Amino acid sequence: MIQLLFTLLGAEALVVFALLVKSPLRKLTIMGLDRAKRGRAPVIVQTVAVTVLVVLSSSVYSMVKIMNRSGDPEAGGVATPTDQVLMSRHLLESTLMGYFLFIALLIDRLHHYIKEILRLRKGMEAAMKQNSVLEEAKNGNLEELKARERELANLSAKIKQLESDFEARSREVKAAEANAIAMKKQSEGFLLEYDRLLDENQSLRNQLQTIDISLSHSDSKKNM
Repeated sequence: MIQLLFTLLGAEALVVFALLVKSPLRKLTIMGLDRAKRGRAPVIVQTVAVTVLVVLSSSVYSMVKIMNRSGDPEAGGVATPTDQVLMSRHLLESTLMGYFLFIALLIDRLHHYIKEILRLRKGMEAAMKQNSVLEEAKNGNLEELKARERELANLSAKIKQLESDFEARSREVKAAEANAIAMKKQSEGFLLEYDRLLDENQSLRNQLQTIDISLSHSDSKKNM
């Protein structure tokens, strides 16, 4: 599960990088996302997102249950090594699933803003061509020319606003990538801690088995 989430996060990071960098790869990525939003693909994406959300909710519920069990005075009030291992694993999985859903949402928004910017640029270029035709012909109506200028100004303002939104989203994506890298490093520490706790748990079980065997021998000697 953890390796799968890391793979999905890596794929999302590649998609974000392709969208942010102006290159032929951006066009291919946009075309792929356009196809992904047609037909039955949106239903599949929504199903996957809902499934991940359900699993995330289950992990959070499991963490809360472990915390409540650790804080129960009747249970000793101390988390067992097994609970610590489960808590670390659920925390790592929940964090990775949260970043997966967040970056997926950012990819959707980035795709939308890029498409909107391209559409507005085409509209602005068409308006500029019409404006140049009107200026060369010098037969256009003055009011119509002013309306074209206002439309051009509105388009320019929209493009600036979308570019600022795009830059803000880009900064958020970069911050999310930095957090994902940090979580990857932290997950490596969790996995090492997970292995250590497993070894410690196995050692404790071996000690308990040794004690049980010793007690059994003592009881048998007493009976004799």
